[in-house]
Amino acid sequence: MSGAADEVRRAVTAVWRAEAARIVATLTRYTGDFSLAEDLAQEAVADALAQWPRSGIPRNGAAWLTTAAKHKAIDVWRRRERYDARVVALAHALDEAQPDADPWDPDEIDDDVLRLVFVACHPVLAPPARVALALRAVAGLEADEIARAFLVPTATVQQRIVRAKRALAEAGVQFEVPLPEERPTRVAAVLAVLYLVFNEGHSASSGQDLLRPDLAREAIRLARILAALLPREPEVHGLLALMELTASRFPARTDARGEPVLLADQDRRRWDRAAIARGRAALARVDLLGRGRGPYALQAAIAQCHAVAPDVAGTDWALIVRLYEALAQVAPSPIVDLNRAVAVAEASGPDAGLRIVDELVAGGRLRTYHLLPAVRGELLARLGRDEEARAEFADAAALVRNERERAALQARAAATGAPTSRAR
Repeated sequence: MSGAADEVRRAVTAVWRAEAARIVATLTRYTGDFSLAEDLAQEAVADALAQWPRSGIPRNGAAWLTTAAKHKAIDVWRRRERYDARVVALAHALDEAQPDADPWDPDEIDDDVLRLVFVACHPVLAPPARVALALRAVAGLEADEIARAFLVPTATVQQRIVRAKRALAEAGVQFEVPLPEERPTRVAAVLAVLYLVFNEGHSASSGQDLLRPDLAREAIRLARILAALLPREPEVHGLLALMELTASRFPARTDARGEPVLLADQDRRRWDRAAIARGRAALARVDLLGRGRGPYALQAAIAQCHAVAPDVAGTDWALIVRLYEALAQVAPSPIVDLNRAVAVAEASGPDAGLRIVDELVAGGRLRTYHLLPAVRGELLARLGRDEEARAEFADAAALVRNERERAALQARAAATGAPTSRAR
């Protein structure tokens, strides 16, 4: 691949990752057809890859892609002989549009992206299909990235997305936020998707950057809108609290070179105190509603423990262990157990944590999850079992797809028992 073509591919990828949700949401509003909108957006991306090497990379790539896709929509309707009001309105909008202007209003609260999330999470879709479609449309993830996140084959994810789009079309699902009386029954699926989008921003599944702050910020923005729509839903505020408290550590999670910085080594003066305050306020709102803490609020409470601690040694690890135990009761998961093992190791010593990790290894459910051998390696290193620890770090590096994390694990494997920060 030539240097120019490589530069264009990077530019297109960057625009798509940052703006996929808004592009597809805008196109869905114009066309009234989510499946068509996604296809048009993909065709516009293909056109950009072909045209930008000749014409140059535009100042506003998102506007270019959206405009190109709208022209394609007109072509589709013409081929279908559908010269109706939609064609006229769209053509007029294209005539009036400024070429470098954003194709959406960034301050608009009646949000197209939130509508897109509700469409992707429609009850006509099975839960795995909702997640796959939403991560594709809202987070701009490729099928192989989604597959890695859920430990399933790429072909399975591709089939889910195709079937989901077909099901939405057949059901005639409208591009809209549900009526107020329908929202509570739809909110769990939407929260699950926003949580996954945020997690991809918190720890990118692949690529050269550890974080994708743009995705995390978008998830937080949508959660704030959802909290305004559903002020009496505790888990909406719980998820918002979790996101704010977790994102508060972003400024300290990487060094000047973009390398990961573990929790014990982070400069807590760089943590975003305003985000911590917003997160704690959202968690307090959960408690004021008086309906108990659900899975997101419990995770937020754990994040709050870290946020208020002066350092790792001063963290209330016993409380964190109890919170993970409560979380395991309401939302059992091997990943929850792995996180509990880390907390138990801090509260009661590495032997106690290692026993939990070894049970997870024996269970075999996290065979392809890189943090299982990474955590085991850390605990073995603390116990002085350096040769075993090195093997675990090497195994973790082989499993991870994010280049920054892989390099950090390889360096840890080469350290041969050197002192290291423990908590993540």
